[in-house]
Amino acid sequence: MPTGYKAPKRPRDANQLAKSIVALATGEAEDKKPLASARKGGLKGSQARMKALRPEQRSEIARTAAAARWKKSS
Repeated sequence: MPTGYKAPKRPRDANQLAKSIVALATGEAEDKKPLASARKGGLKGSQARMKALRPEQRSEIARTAAAARWKKSS
């Protein structure tokens, strides 16, 4: 789930919760998902960040990310 996405609150009452689950399953209600425009903004943001950073800074960020990815778990 993308960051910044807030799931709709579920009803506290068991009957209302059951009704909302049935409505989602039958297609009577739609599950709210992040907008496509939000994804486009996120894609543009990465390009803008890349242009703003110096090559040395980008290299350091990539090196840190690779170390975190390949770090051995104890």
